[in-house]
Amino acid sequence: MSAVGGKPSVRHSVSAWHDNNHQLFATAQHERKVSSAIRQEGRSLRSETSSRTAWDESDTSRRLSERVWDVARWKDVLERCAQKVDEEMEALTLSKEQTEMVLAATAVPLEVSSECLTLREGRQGPELVHDPVEEQLKKEVELIEGVQRRLQQNIHQVFEQLCILQEIRHQLTSDLQNKMDALDIDMSCLSLNIKSPDISLKTNPTRIPPGSSTPQEWVQFSHFNVARAHEAMQASQRMREDTSLAAAQMNNELETQRRATEFALRKRTHQQEQARDQLLWQIKNTEEEMTYMETDIRGLDADLQAKAASLKLAHTRLESRTRRPGVDLCRDQVQHGLVAEVQQLETTIQTLKQKLSEAQLSLQKMKLHHSRMLQDLSRKQEALSLEQRSSNTRARLRPTPSTDKTPVPLVPLANSSGRSNLQPMAQ
Repeated sequence: MSAVGGKPSVRHSVSAWHDNNHQLFATAQHERKVSSAIRQEGRSLRSETSSRTAWDESDTSRRLSERVWDVARWKDVLERCAQKVDEEMEALTLSKEQTEMVLAATAVPLEVSSECLTLREGRQGPELVHDPVEEQLKKEVELIEGVQRRLQQNIHQVFEQLCILQEIRHQLTSDLQNKMDALDIDMSCLSLNIKSPDISLKTNPTRIPPGSSTPQEWVQFSHFNVARAHEAMQASQRMREDTSLAAAQMNNELETQRRATEFALRKRTHQQEQARDQLLWQIKNTEEEMTYMETDIRGLDADLQAKAASLKLAHTRLESRTRRPGVDLCRDQVQHGLVAEVQQLETTIQTLKQKLSEAQLSLQKMKLHHSRMLQDLSRKQEALSLEQRSSNTRARLRPTPSTDKTPVPLVPLANSSGRSNLQPMAQ
């Protein structure tokens, strides 16, 4: 029985079989060669990338360390500079307070000088003179007012300098705070490694953030802040020195003027005392002369009365002898003597009356002048009293020697921000 035949299959030749085998072996060998090359390249790439990655990480860490050192160095520079600014602000604030004390101290001399001028306006009559004391007092008032204006100007300049230092200190503090924040960030980055738990991939980490600066700009910014602070501190030191020198010069000017005014006041008081004493001497002599004159007037009046009685006697004798009778009515020597006596008495009485009138007029003039001298004495005594009151008032200006040699402790001053030391802003 014959088998049922199926679809006949393709038959290959022996040579085709050998070719197919050869092709399979060649392809396998090629693929193994390619695979081996790829494996070698992969191993080389792994080694190279591992080395490069390790080197890059090491170089980045080194750069981070250098950057941390640079930032820390600038942080120290800014801290020292800010501390010096604080010290200068404290010194300038103390200088300002001392200048304000000097300005406040000028109120008493100005009040005293004005009070002395007002007191001396109370002089009356001829005593109200424009003397050197008034000139010195007015000069003293003008000098004190000028000193007050200069001190006020110095205080204003110091205040403006304090504002500049405060603004510079704020800029230093802001820069210092930025340095501290950057230092914390860079030290945190320096502490990271591939095993750190808080590392992750970020979106576009290589972007340039807005407001980024170049290293040159970074250095210039801090250098500018420090240089500006040093320049402001130098200006502040010069201002303190100028203020101190100006205060000393103004104090010397006030002291010199005070002494000149008091010398003029003492000299004028001495002159007034001399004038008063001389006037008292004149009054005393005038009173004595008035007493003598009154005595002489009484004597003249008594003599005049006596001469009037003698004249009456002579008149009576002459009149009685006119009644002699006849030839006995003779112009004898008695008659001639009585006539001469009457003429002499009349002349004497007229002379005495004239002298009495002159004496009474002189006495009246002396009394009137005596009254004037008494009024002038009252004015002089009042003027002298005003000068003495002025001297007593100016005693408030004389320095009082202090017996206490214990130095007064100074209270530490704070700057305008209320901090005596550098306190960076809280993060």
